[in-house]
Formats: sequence, structure tokens, C-alpha cells
Amino acid sequence: QVQLVESGGGLVQAGGSLRLSCAASGRTFSSYDMGWFRQAPGTEREFVAGITWSGGGTYYEDPVKGRFTISRDNAKNTVYLQMNSLKPEDTAVYYCAAGLAGLGTERGRYNYWGQGTQVTVSS
Repeated sequence: QVQLVESGGGLVQAGGSLRLSCAASGRTFSSYDMGWFRQAPGTEREFVAGITWSGGGTYYEDPVKGRFTISRDNAKNTVYLQMNSLKPEDTAVYYCAAGLAGLGTERGRYNYWGQGTQVTVSS
């Protein structure tokens, strides 16, 4: 069992930066691949970025490549999403998720989800 709690969301102007954190409970955090997803009003929840259990592999969707960076600190049971050069279209609720099925973009690969943190980017 893994419980996830996101933090770090907020309101930022276009071009600004935010760093999201996802704190996990449980001693098996380092076994899980982690993903960040986001969901804007009226849209499906979509994959943003993921990182393997060891931190040795990462994957980003095209809209955030070069602007977002995912990282993890297994000693602190925390995964991060550094978001730079934010755009209004990045506005969404951001969720972290944990899974054991291998890094991937499909929601079904992830067994545990946080409650989400709101990110709002003003133009």
C-alpha cells in the first residue's frame, strides 16, 4: 500500500516556474515507477512525465519536453516535477501516481494515486 500526497501547486504567470512534490508513505516506494498526470476541466486525465523506480529512466510527453523535469529521491520517498516556462495550457490539476507494471503512459499501469494539486497559469 502506498499513499501519495502532492503539494506545490499554485497560481503563476506565464513563463514562470513551479516545483511539485509528491510525498509517499510506505517502505516500498523505491520499488515503484512514478508518473505525473494532469487533468484540465472537461478533459481526460493525461500522462505528463514518468520516472523508473531507480530514477535511471524518464519519459515526457511532447507538450512538456524541454520544460518539465521529473526526479525522485528514494531516501525521502518523494518524487518531484520541476515545471519551467509555464504556459496557460499547462493549467490543470496535477496528480502523481505509483505503479509496478513498468513505466508507461497508460493510467491503468498505476495502482495508487494522490488527491491532486491545482496549477493555474495566467496569461
